Formats: sequence, structure tokens, C-alpha cells
Amino acid sequence: MTDSPNPAADHADTTPAEAKGDSKVETRIVTADEADMRLDRWFKRHFPDVNHSYLQKLLRTGQVRIDGKRAETSSRLAAGQGVRIPPLAAWAAPAKGPNPGAGKPKGMSDKQIAELQALVLYRDADVIAINKPAGLAVQGGTGTSKHLDAMLDALRFDGNERPKLVHRLDKDTSGVLLLARTTFAASKLTEMFRGSAVRKIYWAATVGVPKPYQGKIDLALAKEGGPHGERVAENKEEGKRAVTVYSVQENVGKQAAFVAMWPLTGRTHQLRVHMAAVGTPILGDGKYAGQGAFLAGAEVAKKLHLHARRLILPHPRGGKTIDVTAPLPDHMQATWKYFGFSPNLRDDPFEDFE
Repeated sequence: MTDSPNPAADHADTTPAEAKGDSKVETRIVTADEADMRLDRWFKRHFPDVNHSYLQKLLRTGQVRIDGKRAETSSRLAAGQGVRIPPLAAWAAPAKGPNPGAGKPKGMSDKQIAELQALVLYRDADVIAINKPAGLAVQGGTGTSKHLDAMLDALRFDGNERPKLVHRLDKDTSGVLLLARTTFAASKLTEMFRGSAVRKIYWAATVGVPKPYQGKIDLALAKEGGPHGERVAENKEEGKRAVTVYSVQENVGKQAAFVAMWPLTGRTHQLRVHMAAVGTPILGDGKYAGQGAFLAGAEVAKKLHLHARRLILPHPRGGKTIDVTAPLPDHMQATWKYFGFSPNLRDDPFEDFE
């Protein structure tokens, strides 16, 4: 007997019960950056082992639904929608840990779990905020085997539900990332991120100094393919409006600047493309500025210097405000020290922005 190169294909007609997959139905909320994505591509991102044939069967039998309604593989998703995930066959389900208190998540050592839990900045019954490290992908994709979405069981703590992603940061961007601990919170938080209820303050080091020192960048962006992965470019005709306000906090002559940014919209790679478009790319962003993203002779890391510094938003159940700040990653702390930038500015640079 020979091994099949694609076990998913062999089990395309296996029912979840027969395959002894996860016994619980799950609802995953579509995040803002997943808006307009086809359902089959969304499924491939969340469940890489689910093949087309098996997904079609789940859809045909009504087991996968969008906001309670039947769907097709080509259905386009909207931010805030809930995708019903039935119990999947064992070969198709992502690695999941047992219920809280029953042991450690599958595939993670005690050390890895402790390291992930040490990233928590804020936690209550509905929300978790972590300081995502630079280099850790939030979700899986082509060539990405290690990602936060596969580790979320390690952040269950005393919760009954697996934490849910409600927004995303680029792999190489560090900083505050919110997770919902309940389906209710996931729906509310996704709605907030889709609207204007969340104040997102990013810190970056730029090559050169933006002029004027405070301003607004209003530049439509569209996704485009390419040999080096997902890219975004200016596109006035077909792009979606993207708006960023920024404020230069400190600068070293004309060489470099410490810039605070607030993306009023949430487009993929928005801050990186906007800063490059005005001639002051984010330090270390070779993807959008090539060699222009590096400072010859400067003793700084050749990593992306972009950090989600602070999130301010209403609590999903009302009554209070969540205000979370994440410390700079090591490579940015070293750069701040090298240039003499202030690492502990806490005032909101956009408090008076209208």
C-alpha cells in the first residue's frame, strides 16, 4: 500500500462525526482586513488542510453558513459577518488544545505557552490585549507554518471559548493586538475596528523627516500581486480610500524622525505605503522602499521600525474605556537610544485632531 500525497483528498467524503473531529460548532468573525475575500480563500487561510471538495460538501449540506445563511465557495465576505464552522474531520481541523484546565494546547511546549502568555498586556472576561512580537504572523498563509491563530488555545486561561482575532498586524509589525474572548465581544470589536471607534496610535522611525511636521495623507490603495507576496500600491481609479494622520515627535536633522501615526482607515500595509509615498519610508521597510529604507553608516537593525504603540476604544460591554500601551521591541529601543529619541512619551499626539 502506498501513502496518498493528499490525505485530504482521500477523506473528502468523510463526515466530521466519522472522522472524530472537533465536536463543537464554532463561529469565526470576519475581520476588517478580510473584507471582500472569497469564502474559499478565507477557509484556506484559517484551515489550510481543508480542500475544495470537502468545503463544497460542507456548503452543499448547509454545515458552513455566513450569518446563518447558505453560501457558496465564491461568496464574498464582509467585515463583521460570522462564519459557522461545523465539527471538521480530524485531518482537516487545525491543531487545538483541550478545554481549559485539561492540559496544554497541542504542539506547544510549556515554555512556548509561558512565553505567549507573558505577552499579555490586558485581560478581562471579554478582551485580551497582547504585545505581538515582530516576526510573528497573525494568521497562516502560503509558506507560513507558525502563526498566532494556531496558538490561541494557549490564551484561553479561564475562558470557555477559544480567543478570536478581530483585527490584524503585519508579520513584521509589533505592538498591541486585541483578541476577543467571547463571540459577543468578537462581534462588537469587529464593528468598532470597521468604524471609527478605535484610536490606533503607531510609532515609527522614518528615513528622512516628513514635511510638514503634522499632516494628513489621503491616498487610495489597492492590492496587487507580485513575486514577493502581497503588496499594495496607490490606485486612484480602483483603490479604496486610505487616510493617515501623522505627527513628527522628534528628528535628527534631516536624517531620520520619530513619527506617530494614526490610520483613520485600516488598509493592508497602509502606513508603510503612505510613508513611502511622501518620500520618508519607514526605516527597514525594504519591501516598499528598497535600499531607500536603510541608513548607510547608521548602527541600527535592518528590521521594520513600525510599532502599534497604543489602542484606545470603548469596552464591548460599555461602561469603561480600554487603553493599552505596548513597550517598544528591542530593536526599536536600540534605535531610539542611538538617535536619542524619547522612549516614554505617553501623551496622545492626536488629542486635538478633528
